[in-house]
Amino acid sequence: MPVLTNITKGRVPVKVYTEDIEHSAYQQLVNMAQMPFIHSHIAAMPDVHCGIGATVGSVIPTKGAIIPAAVGVDIGCGMNAIRLSLSADQLPDNLRGLRSAIEREVPVGFNMHKYDAVPDSTVRALSGGLSRIWEKHPKLKAKQKKPYQTWVRQLATLGGGNHFIEVCLDENEDVWVMLHSGSRGVGNAIGRHFIELARRDMEKIQMNLPDRDLAYFNEGTQYFDDYIEAVQWAQDYAMTNRREMMRLILNVLKKRLPDFTVTKEAINCHHNYVAEEFHFGESVFVTRKGAIRAGEGEFGIIPGSMGAKSFIVRGKGNQTSFCSCSHGAGRVMSRSKAKRLFSQEDLEAQTTGVECRKDKSVIDEIPAAYKDIDQVMANQTDLVDVVHTLRQVICIKG
Repeated sequence: MPVLTNITKGRVPVKVYTEDIEHSAYQQLVNMAQMPFIHSHIAAMPDVHCGIGATVGSVIPTKGAIIPAAVGVDIGCGMNAIRLSLSADQLPDNLRGLRSAIEREVPVGFNMHKYDAVPDSTVRALSGGLSRIWEKHPKLKAKQKKPYQTWVRQLATLGGGNHFIEVCLDENEDVWVMLHSGSRGVGNAIGRHFIELARRDMEKIQMNLPDRDLAYFNEGTQYFDDYIEAVQWAQDYAMTNRREMMRLILNVLKKRLPDFTVTKEAINCHHNYVAEEFHFGESVFVTRKGAIRAGEGEFGIIPGSMGAKSFIVRGKGNQTSFCSCSHGAGRVMSRSKAKRLFSQEDLEAQTTGVECRKDKSVIDEIPAAYKDIDQVMANQTDLVDVVHTLRQVICIKG
């Protein structure tokens, strides 16, 4: 479907691929559209909802400036998925043992590996870049507890919140492994550090912002290049984290399932990140805050909520969306509200047929706390084609 809502209250328009937009998210988009360096317009995906400073589900093209809070603190958060040469009938009837084995191998929540779980070459490839960032910003390193040990031992770990590992089946009953994670504690520290530096810069020049979380770095100023370097490193770290986690998961599956190969090349895509791209005649920085790139022919992953369908998609290269699409279903209520409204019995009912935790600690991830993924997909038929439709049979939450 085409753009469903046009917001024209800012310096540039906002083109929104849904009519279902909460007031707080609407106001955030209006605020963002007032910024002087937005190029052409802002696009908002059909899973759009309120975030911190920048709206989740927004695509923000900027010329000569970057807003660190728009990228956020989980820099490089994204998805990884592969298809295996296994079918549903080759999975065990009871999936509890398989879920437990993955949980033993991949730390979740605040946990990390007790040893270096990734190859030394992987650590070396990342350590040089981080050392340069720390040299320029010693306070960033000082704020972290055991900084070297933490970032190394958090490689190949899941994290918490809406991050997950899933075993899924597609429309042909083929088995997929899919996961969602980001740049863990080190990415969080980098994000918070530069958000605070941007706020201080705005205070120095007494910039009157519509929202303090829209503090930005202008190109050529003291911290602009440092932030570009740091955010790129965190995005690389997040990509590596997903790749290494997938390696550990496949090792578990190889010990417990019939011999298999990977039959679909891995899709490993960010949905919280910034990249230099060319749009509407200009080279710009594109910040995707809860959106994935969907250039013509590019594959992406759009997960539903816990217990709902997910999709492997192929981008159409839609220019109005800056070659983007949604990153998931999008929340319709806060985590605290979900915990107030729903019970453990509701969670069990809404995750019937999925081997997953069904305790009170994950009620905030109940499917009813998210938008209807089918409606989200219906609103972006101009942006992507569906290649595969997946349903979870195992879901591991942080």
